[in-house]
This record gives sequence, C-alpha cells and structure tokens, in this order.
Amino acid sequence: MLCGDRNTICPGRLQYNPAVSYLDEQFGLTGKAALVTGASKGIGRAIALALAQAGATVIPAGRDERALAAVAGENRGVVLDMSDLTAVRETARRLPPVDILVNNAGTIRRAPVLDTDPDDWRAVLTVNLDSIFELTQPIARGMVERGYGRIVNVASLLAFQGGINVAAYAASKHAIVGLTQAMSNELAGKGVNVNAVAPGYVETDNTEALRNDPVRYAELTARIPAGRWGQPDDIAGAVVFLCSEAARFVHGHALVVDGGWMAR
Repeated sequence: MLCGDRNTICPGRLQYNPAVSYLDEQFGLTGKAALVTGASKGIGRAIALALAQAGATVIPAGRDERALAAVAGENRGVVLDMSDLTAVRETARRLPPVDILVNNAGTIRRAPVLDTDPDDWRAVLTVNLDSIFELTQPIARGMVERGYGRIVNVASLLAFQGGINVAAYAASKHAIVGLTQAMSNELAGKGVNVNAVAPGYVETDNTEALRNDPVRYAELTARIPAGRWGQPDDIAGAVVFLCSEAARFVHGHALVVDGGWMAR
C-alpha cells in the first residue's frame, strides 16, 4: 500500500511532543479567564477550583466576601448578589474580557404549588433566570467580538422533571435549558460554545432539607443507580470538559451528571 492510504500507518505520521501532552492540549485552560457565579461554596466553589487547576485564571463571584477570598487566592473575587439585577448589569459592564462564563448561582424556595407565595416565585426566577440573561448577554457580546467563548449554565434534573414543592425552581431550570439551546443556535457559528450541565442530587445547602428528611432521603437514594448522592467535585469535571477544547464541537447540550438517575 502507498503511504497515505487511510489503512496504512506511515513513519512520521504520528508525532509526540513531550512539551505539550494530549491532556494539556485538549483539557488545559491556560491563558483563559473564567467567571464563576455562586462560587463561594458548594458546586460553584468546586467548579472554580477545578477550572483554576486546569490552568484558567478564575474570577469567583458570590455574596460571601470572606468565602470568596478563600477561593480566589491571589486573584480577586467579585462580590455579587444575583438577586440585584442592577448590580448584575453594572458588574457585567466593568468586568475584564471573559473567555469562560459558568452561570452557577441559584436559589430555591420550597412550598406546595398552591401555597407558593408570588414573591417567592419572583425571587427564584430573578436569581435563576433573569440574572443569568442580564449577566450573559454583555459577556457573550464580547466573546463574539473576539471569536471565542465558553458558556456553561448550571441546570438540574428538574430541567426535565417537575419535582415536588419546587414549582418555581423547576420552571427556572426548564427555562435555563431552553435559553442554553436558543443561545447556542445563534452563537455556535461565532466561536462561542453554549452548553449546560444538569446535576442530579448533590450534597449542598440547597438539598439540606431533603437530606434531613429520612423518608425522602431514602426514597431518593434508592433510585440512584450509583447508590449515593453526588459531591460538588462530581460536577466540576463535567464543567471543565465543556469549557475545554475537547468539547469544541459540543453545542446546545445539557450534560446530565446524576449517578444514573435519569436512566432508571
């Protein structure tokens, strides 16, 4: 066979560069600037630390200034309350160029749908949906101008299910997947990857009420094929992947990280 035939391995065809490993080339984020919201604890903190370990310069954002300082290290965090849309807009305008945006901040209010207070409904939608649009739009505009960007929205299993006593939260997470897909349709051809990660049941402050209910906790755990609840670190790796060169052809996808919950 002639060298060049697709079934022939030719000398020199495969070359190894010891200075740049495959993992560094495909998953390394050196030189990238990343903004992670809700980064002072839980999933957001794990994501911020994982992106930093992959080489990114991370700007953690959240309400707890002291906790942010512990995450930011030598970098400076951004104190930001996502329920204050005016503050979100102002922050978006003064940020340096951002290559990676992880919209992780979120809140939850638990109540039966018939007893849900309109103020609670609005509070959840403001943080979980409105603020994400307000923050993402100007940042995405800069990404398009530079021809490169990665946006990862943190959704939930309740982007695909209704849940119990969390109508506003479920509605907001359904909307986040829709927003992810809509943005991807418009930005994929402009160098910007927009995706979502959908965590399953993870041990965070948002799930504390469920974990404190022995009956509900047992019911939920029994449905998870992996036999356990997730940890924040379980979500972080999926986000690093979606932000990396390895995911350059992944657009508009909601990556479920749930221990097998959706498969059962």
